Amino acid sequence: MSHTKTNKGDLIARVRRIAGQVAALERALEAETGCAVVLQQVAAARGAINGLMDEIIEDHLREHVAHPDLDGAARAKGADELAAVIRRYAR
Repeated sequence: MSHTKTNKGDLIARVRRIAGQVAALERALEAETGCAVVLQQVAAARGAINGLMDEIIEDHLREHVAHPDLDGAARAKGADELAAVIRRYAR
């Protein structure tokens, strides 16, 4: 997974921001914050996770499906992996 190594710092920073959003959500629930505020925080965290997922899916597509140096078997494997993730993600 060399593509995750090249932008590892950016990915880790995104995950840390998501962790911060989830921690804030936990604090809001502990404090019995109003449901509208909690829903907004859940939506924000979900958007951040979706953005992370989109970035990793795009990287996988470029490196493991569309990369010009891949042979047919490697492309098929990359496509199968991506299809499995998308099926699970779309649930």
